[in-house]
Amino acid sequence: MEDTRAEGPDLGVLVGLLDLEQTDEDIYRGQHPQRRIGSRTFGGQLVAQALIAAGRTVGERPIHAINAHFIRGGDVKEPIEYRVVRHRDGRDFANRMVTAYQNGQELFVMLAAFQRWGTGLEHSVSVPDVPLPEALPPIGDRLRGYEDRLPHFVGALKPIDMRYANDPAWVAKGTGERLNHNRVWMRADGELPDDPLLHVATLAYGSDTTVLDSILTTHGLSWGLDRIVAATVNHSIWFHRPLRFDQWHLYATESPVAAGSRGMATGRYFTLEGELVATVVQEGLVRHFPPRR
Repeated sequence: MEDTRAEGPDLGVLVGLLDLEQTDEDIYRGQHPQRRIGSRTFGGQLVAQALIAAGRTVGERPIHAINAHFIRGGDVKEPIEYRVVRHRDGRDFANRMVTAYQNGQELFVMLAAFQRWGTGLEHSVSVPDVPLPEALPPIGDRLRGYEDRLPHFVGALKPIDMRYANDPAWVAKGTGERLNHNRVWMRADGELPDDPLLHVATLAYGSDTTVLDSILTTHGLSWGLDRIVAATVNHSIWFHRPLRFDQWHLYATESPVAAGSRGMATGRYFTLEGELVATVVQEGLVRHFPPRR
């Protein structure tokens, strides 16, 4: 079915960020958005741009998995250079390593595996039972009234149409609710070109937006309303089926553990029809500084 939605103003910004400039063989340059919130590169941008760089060197084999580690925070005023190393090119499989550099320093490293789609055994877990996205308010409505307390969230780029199926952390904070999982419908805020690599990169960008929420909501805490310091340590995605990310996907996340000043969260992306298309695991540094009594 043709997507006739009007494109949100920020989706074009994201598509532009993913249109990397090739500066040499297997070397690409990525930019930051002109509208910047905060001083460090958004982790989802690093993952998505690195995925594009790796995919440009592979050809038609689709992405199977990525495993990324964050080393330093990127400067949003400077471009990022992505260098791709070709580890393997087989008939069905390919492997790449992408390292992101800025001012001669490593920011980020990612291993990427590609594999031609094949046939075999199939099964997956069931999609959670939640309201459909059209019945839920957009993220802007959920942020109304929090402009002073959550300026980074309110002012951030919003290339992804997001609909929380449960109260987000900042709303639950006011009700006292504790929640060990989060359910968010996501899709690109408009139609994307047909390039499959662009669809998986857009999912990768969105996968870094809410995945750590369940660490906080398990403890009744919220971004912006509690003194929380958080930074992504590593981020992995497994892609199970072809996907179009300009269609709705439910991002079902939960946190199995937090210890040693780190928290781990897992996420699953389901289509409207209930197919599991991707699995995410992220570990983040999460430190809470409660008020002194």
